[in-house]
Amino acid sequence: MAAVTKEVIEAAIATYHDPYLNEDLVSAQRIKVLRIDAGEVYLEIALGFPAADYRQQLITVLKEIISAVAGVTSVTVLVGCEVTAHAAQKGVKRIKGINNIIAVASGKGGVGKSTTAVNLALALQAEGGRVGLLDADIYGPSQPRMLGTSEKPKSHDGKSMEPVIAHGLQTMSIGYLVDEETPMIWRGPMVTQALEQLLHETNWSDLDYLIIDLPPGTGDTQLTLAQKIPVSGAVIITTPQDIALIDARKAYRMFEKVDVPVLGVIENMSTHVCSQCGHEEAIFGHGGGRRMAEEYGLALLGSLPLDLRIREGLDIGQPIVVSDKDSDLTAGYRAIALRIAASLSRQARDYSNRFPNIVIEEG
Repeated sequence: MAAVTKEVIEAAIATYHDPYLNEDLVSAQRIKVLRIDAGEVYLEIALGFPAADYRQQLITVLKEIISAVAGVTSVTVLVGCEVTAHAAQKGVKRIKGINNIIAVASGKGGVGKSTTAVNLALALQAEGGRVGLLDADIYGPSQPRMLGTSEKPKSHDGKSMEPVIAHGLQTMSIGYLVDEETPMIWRGPMVTQALEQLLHETNWSDLDYLIIDLPPGTGDTQLTLAQKIPVSGAVIITTPQDIALIDARKAYRMFEKVDVPVLGVIENMSTHVCSQCGHEEAIFGHGGGRRMAEEYGLALLGSLPLDLRIREGLDIGQPIVVSDKDSDLTAGYRAIALRIAASLSRQARDYSNRFPNIVIEEG
């Protein structure tokens, strides 16, 4: 019987196409340790993104694949889901307490961007990530209502704020600091200063991901984000209709110009399912998100329906991902969250915090 070699085991592992990384684990360089001793195989996979449910499924699949190799007598598989910091724009300093910032943008209002952002943040958390959510819409903050909290941020030193914890997320919004019905009649410089303060003066604690819910458009807030905030990746939200795609393309072009990688496109309100008869209809058109993704060589991260349950939950501060954990809608959000995290895990890593500060002293 031929000896079991690393090459043979790696070839077997490579037959499995990871649905979230969209390639095999060998090509994705996710094998951390592979040891073989007289037919006993020990394998460690560094997945690079949180995957609470998928992790056990992957272990089972890999054990089956490796056990089928001739000469293998036992298999041990460990899968690690630790999240590392990934590179952002050059020259932009990382923010303490945050490994990765993901911007959620649309370019246009009314496409369900904030709804998607809050459910994606909760989905990442459900997968095991440490997640924060920043509501960057100064004029129209919606996250406090969606999360069901109006708590004022606490400050222990009078200089910084503690994030408001909502459904386990670390969150911050201008909506926590002003009355819900108070209009923010501010010019651009005040808005951008407020955004920077909300971000930098909040004591974020050991976040794997901070999701930033951007306002619609490509103006001052988005420019500040691109120039002063270290963004590891962006996600574009659109509906299938052409009028939404026009602005979604502008959002993509904006991130392209400022060297922020776009992780993919989410098609929201893809279809409507009647709550009475179950009939499904593409009332906003069909396939627009896929066409945009193909046009720019992006991943279509997923499609989400226009569903009454999503709106009802947010109106009472109970997003569907926490109010109905076993629903088909929650499964959809979690699958998209995994694809986003997996896509980000393929970006270059940020090693800046590993370099020491050089101090020159006279002596």
